[in-house]
Amino acid sequence: MPRKIASLFLLSIGLFACAQESNSVEQLKDSTKRDLSTLSTAYFASGCFWCVEAVFESVNGVEEVVSGYSGGSEKDPSYEEVSAGLTGHAEAVKVYYDSSQVSFETLAHVFFNSHDPSTPNQQGPDKGRQYRSIAFYGNEEEKRSIQTVVDSLLTNKVYAKISTEILSNAPFYAAEDYHQDFKSKNPNHPYVKAVSMPRLNDFKRKMPLVLKAK
Repeated sequence: MPRKIASLFLLSIGLFACAQESNSVEQLKDSTKRDLSTLSTAYFASGCFWCVEAVFESVNGVEEVVSGYSGGSEKDPSYEEVSAGLTGHAEAVKVYYDSSQVSFETLAHVFFNSHDPSTPNQQGPDKGRQYRSIAFYGNEEEKRSIQTVVDSLLTNKVYAKISTEILSNAPFYAAEDYHQDFKSKNPNHPYVKAVSMPRLNDFKRKMPLVLKAK
C-alpha cells in the first residue's frame, strides 16, 4: 500500500476510535436475558470493550458479556470520565460463563490470543491507560492460570515482553446501555468494520476449537 494511502487509512480508523463515539447512539441491552446468578464470572480488559465483548461472546460456554469499567479509583464512572483518563479505570468486560463447558484458564487463553499484551496503554488505534491490558483474578488458582499463560507466551517467545497487569478483582461498573452488544447492534459502524471485526476474525483463526457452533 503506498505510504500516502496507508497514512490516510490509519487516520480514518483513528477518526472512528472507540473513545470518540458520542452518546447519540442509544442501544438498550436486552432485559429479557435469563438469570445469570448461577454462572461463574471473570473480568478482563484489553482495549476497546466493543472488541473485547465480541470476542468473548463467540466462545462456547460464555452466556453473557457486559461492557464496563474496572481498575480505577472512582465510584460509578461515566464513559466521558474514563475516556478522559480522569478515573484510572480501563474499559473492561464482565464474562458470565458456564464452568462445566469452559474453564477460567481457557478464558485466559482467549484473552491473550485476542489482543497484543505487549503494548502498554494501547490496542490498535486506541491509546491511553483506559485501554491497558489487565487480567483480573478472583482467587489464587485463577492467578496461577493467568501466570501459566504468561510464562508460556514468554518461554515460547511469542512476545519478548508482556505489559498485562495481573490484578485481584476490582469493582466493576457496567457501561452505559448504548455500549452493550455494540458490535452486533451496529455491524456497519466504521470502527466495528475497521477494527472490531478484523480483531474478532483474527482470534477465531487462532482458537477455532473454542468457538460456539454456528
